[in-house]
Amino acid sequence: MSLVNKSMQLGLLQLRNLAAAATTTSPSSSTSSQVLLCNNKKLYSVVSADNKRAADLMMDQQSKHQVSYGKTIASQRHDWNRAVNEAEKVVGYPTSFLSLRWLLNDETANVALHLRKLAGTNHPLLKAAKNLIYNGHNNMQAWGLIVLLMSKAAGQYNVTNEQDIDRSVGVLHSQRTLAEITEMIRTSHLVHKGLVNMRKSDFPDPAEHEDMTFGNKIALLTGDYLLGHTSVALAGLKNQELVELISTAVKDLSEAEFVARRDSQNNILPSIPSADRTNYAINEWTLQNVLSGASLLGKSCKGALKLAGHNEEMQEHGFVFGKHLALAWQAAIDLSPFITRDSSTPFNLCSAPVLFHIEHDPSLLVEIDKGLESIENVDYPKIYETVFNGPGIELTKQMQRDHSQRAMDLLSVFDESEAKTALANIIYAMGGL
Repeated sequence: MSLVNKSMQLGLLQLRNLAAAATTTSPSSSTSSQVLLCNNKKLYSVVSADNKRAADLMMDQQSKHQVSYGKTIASQRHDWNRAVNEAEKVVGYPTSFLSLRWLLNDETANVALHLRKLAGTNHPLLKAAKNLIYNGHNNMQAWGLIVLLMSKAAGQYNVTNEQDIDRSVGVLHSQRTLAEITEMIRTSHLVHKGLVNMRKSDFPDPAEHEDMTFGNKIALLTGDYLLGHTSVALAGLKNQELVELISTAVKDLSEAEFVARRDSQNNILPSIPSADRTNYAINEWTLQNVLSGASLLGKSCKGALKLAGHNEEMQEHGFVFGKHLALAWQAAIDLSPFITRDSSTPFNLCSAPVLFHIEHDPSLLVEIDKGLESIENVDYPKIYETVFNGPGIELTKQMQRDHSQRAMDLLSVFDESEAKTALANIIYAMGGL
């Protein structure tokens, strides 16, 4: 057996360990089956380009055992996977930092081991781990992919360091590093959001209190580990302007945690609208999601063009494109629980459909405010039915279309290329256009 095949098997084993740790939270977890059934594209994340044929064979075998849990969602995921897989071929290699290099290091093995110890608890870190490997619109891999596609679509305008150019795929080595940095920052942010405010009154059972404390330690150290690697990698690019740019994106992520109302566990709650509720939903939702994600993707796209020597105008195009794409992406995520037509599906109380309904009828806040002490006091099925029968879903679809169209319009500044087509396909795969 070749060394590459051995490495591939070890990498897949490590990914399964992470998946197993993330999907054994409790029998009531509504998404665990999705995680187990939707690892197609992640196989590409842990194999080299030379092993894609083997990965295709494994995916063919796995697809025979998949279970359809809704024609609409299954169809969307298929289109999304195809768009991402085709885009990966354009940039020449899997883009996620969930690569063999990352999966085979000792720190990752320790994280997987400790995550398994949390199996059976309700610690939010397990949900973050699910999101890391979930094969849908909210997976982390495509963030780095978009940065690389933007890099390739724009080309190298004025690059003085010939050794930085990867001529086989048409992007700079520094741009690929930036793509990995983007993913690690995003992931560390989600892991840190898995921290739980510890109050003994909330966890009277000593065993449960100990589990939550242990989970907090793992969430804190794992997020810090990723941020530490991010800092080292960013400094290694030796570009002061880029360091400042990405630092402001990290600052925005931190600021997002202090926007809007919070419950006792720091879960976000909708703000109380003023007497004039005009544009309440759009302003509230946009502020929250620009700070918590769109700023990072936009500034990463801008940074990729800066590394290639493009002028300020082109860099600004990259920033605005990344921002609108991220907002369209988030709108698609907000819509997904309401497309399934299942009131037991978890959803965010500050998602776009809920905020649009509050703008239409503020009385919904009466039920939401029951969660000020604990989010568990909120009657989610009741809110779900109220929002589903209101105008919020259609208004969210319209907002998604607007952001998708703006992102599509900005692609017109680039010459026709496979990378430009791949970016357009990703936008179409999210739906809305």
